[in-house]
Amino acid sequence: MLSIIEKIKQGQLWDFHGGIHPAENKVISTRNAIQQAGLPSELVLPLKQHIGGKGDILVTVGQSVLKGQPLTQGNIAMCVPIHAPTSGKIVAIEPRTVAHPSGLTDLCIVIETDGNDQWLDNREPITDFLNEDPIDLIERIRQSGISGMGGAGFPTSRKLQSGVGKADILIINAAECEPYITADDRLMQDYASEIVTGIKILQHILTPKLVIIAIEDNKPDAIKALNAEVSEHDNILIRVIPTKYPSGSSRQLVKILTGKEVPANGRSTDIGVIMQNVGTIFAVKRAICNAEPLIERVVTLTGNSIDNPGNYWVRLGTNVQYLMDIVGYKADKKHPRIIMGGSLMGFTLPHQQIPITKITNCIITPDRKELPLYNHEMACIRCSSCADACPSSLLPQQLYWYAKSEEFDKCEEYNLSDCIECGACAYVCPSEIPLVQYYRQAKSEIYARKQDALSADRAKVRFEEKNARMERDKLERENKFKLAAENRRKEMKAEKPDSSGNDAIAAAIARVKAQKAAAESGVAAPKPAVAAAIARAKAKQAEAAKANSDEPDNSEMMKLREERKQQARERKAKLATENQESQDAPETSGKKDAVAAAIARAKARKAAQTEETTETSTEPNIETQGSEEKVDPKKAAVAAAIARAKARKATQAEETTEASTEPDIEIQEPEEKVDPKKAAVAAAIARAKARKVAQAEETTEASTEADIKIQEPEEQVDPKKAAVAAAIARAKARKAAQAEETTEASTEPNVEIQEPQEKVDPKKAAVAAAIARAKARKAAQENNNKEE
Repeated sequence: MLSIIEKIKQGQLWDFHGGIHPAENKVISTRNAIQQAGLPSELVLPLKQHIGGKGDILVTVGQSVLKGQPLTQGNIAMCVPIHAPTSGKIVAIEPRTVAHPSGLTDLCIVIETDGNDQWLDNREPITDFLNEDPIDLIERIRQSGISGMGGAGFPTSRKLQSGVGKADILIINAAECEPYITADDRLMQDYASEIVTGIKILQHILTPKLVIIAIEDNKPDAIKALNAEVSEHDNILIRVIPTKYPSGSSRQLVKILTGKEVPANGRSTDIGVIMQNVGTIFAVKRAICNAEPLIERVVTLTGNSIDNPGNYWVRLGTNVQYLMDIVGYKADKKHPRIIMGGSLMGFTLPHQQIPITKITNCIITPDRKELPLYNHEMACIRCSSCADACPSSLLPQQLYWYAKSEEFDKCEEYNLSDCIECGACAYVCPSEIPLVQYYRQAKSEIYARKQDALSADRAKVRFEEKNARMERDKLERENKFKLAAENRRKEMKAEKPDSSGNDAIAAAIARVKAQKAAAESGVAAPKPAVAAAIARAKAKQAEAAKANSDEPDNSEMMKLREERKQQARERKAKLATENQESQDAPETSGKKDAVAAAIARAKARKAAQTEETTETSTEPNIETQGSEEKVDPKKAAVAAAIARAKARKATQAEETTEASTEPDIEIQEPEEKVDPKKAAVAAAIARAKARKVAQAEETTEASTEADIKIQEPEEQVDPKKAAVAAAIARAKARKAAQAEETTEASTEPNVEIQEPQEKVDPKKAAVAAAIARAKARKAAQENNNKEE
């Protein structure tokens, strides 16, 4: 069985589905050789003239440039630079209208030419490319800014790089099947030797098994010129194919020459075939052998509205207005129209200030008879002519419906992406429906939606990465704070080993446990202050148990406690003796001595009560520390409450005593006359204050004795019984005080009412008041002694 290459060498050709045979209209532009279009005064160079990304701008406004100088640069394979087509000055870098069916603007570099056309000095041509590394040659092609010049604009270096070692067949596309276009035909006629040299450069890079130059049979002069330059040992086969549109399309030409189908959404390199346009081959030769970047190309200027049709060397960036002036364009008054590209795949320009780019191969200026305008779209009659003409074997009718109704999912399902936009379907449509316009619009919308979806996916990924990063940072901060807290606790324990008892966390835990235990036992939870005291006691007990595994020696502490109790008893005895002496003293002693004795007694009582309160508040802690047994929380709560009550009572007693003694001093030496009524009122007030003092002292002593009795027993006391006993003691004290007050109140007012109806001497009234106060104090002290 013969291989594909053997079949090709034997002259076998295949055919593709569909296709049309429109009027060619090529003769009017192939009569003369390629001419120079000249140098315009201004060049507008769009940054993007190919498929891929824009390069980075290397020049600034006001900078002078030379011919061939790079204006942009790109470090990726899908980005090729642009170069200055001539010498001049950068006058603007701004958006201008570009060659695109949308008529939108894009960023462009504007050069004001100086007319010198001066080349860059550092050009380095390669004379012997066969001894060069193919990778270096591909890089030179990329740096020269060469992209596909047949209309697609795919970066040539990227296509060659993907075909190294994979391409068995190299196809040179010289079909140029679209009507009116003759740029490649004329280029092959005038520069056949340079085209063959460019083919040999690609042979050295790709090392294919066979090179095929595919050319339609309507170009006899070009076929003759190429045959003259190709020899048998060059491994280059010139294959003449029938004239049929669109045989120049990549997929259809591969099918004609090899019989293979390019897979959907794939490229010809997937089946071992790589294809390059004739214009691209010529640009490769100039870049390698002449060190000339892509700065000009051949453009066909044709149509019935111009006087001098033909093919011209046009500098990139030249606007269409300049070209129309040199060929004598005469616009149709009713239907002025300029088409960029072929009559089937081209588009109408919005104005004449559109620049020529790397993929511009033709400018057509038809009159209304030559290419009439079809602007009266009619309904589809379902004739299937479009399906018969489609070279990609698609269903144009269904694609039209889905594109019109914006059902883009269905468009993709019916392989809209395989449409090459050749216009064959619209050409044969009897309803004059511009099918290609609907397809282009649907493709743009699908592309935009895919880009939005990709952007959304990227945004989602960024959002998720941000959340993950924030979560990591949060965990790191928490671990950092936790580690710092642990380090601080370790440092505090190292500096103060006993300070752990005051740890806030331990105290809180202890309080919660105490409240829980109280709730389970049915006893009301102690107040916060009592709970805090219990927690501190437990924490100290736990610390002491942890610090000393054996039972601690508390003998010194017990001895100190006994000494303090002895001192308290001695002070109490001394106080009782002083009280007895004050009772035996004559009532007529001096007022100053009585006042001084009262103050001394008050201070002694205050001191004794304060010391006793301190001892009783500290002793439970000492006993708790020295004991290994668990402390009863009820007993500790009762002790803490008794201590607080003693402190409050001592403070109240001192304030009352001082308040009751100081007025006596002020009354003792009156210098002016005293009103008897006021004196009587003052005496009543003094007696009332004395009674309050006596009641306060009695209540304090009674509660103190009860507290002492509660604190001293070493065996366990039921907290409920202790609370009942304390309440009974307090009730008895209050009842005794109230009875005494009632007795005094029932006897003293009679005396006061009976005496003065006549004028009372102020001095005598003062003395009487002092005597009354002394008697009241004496009666209170006697009652106290009896109770003791």
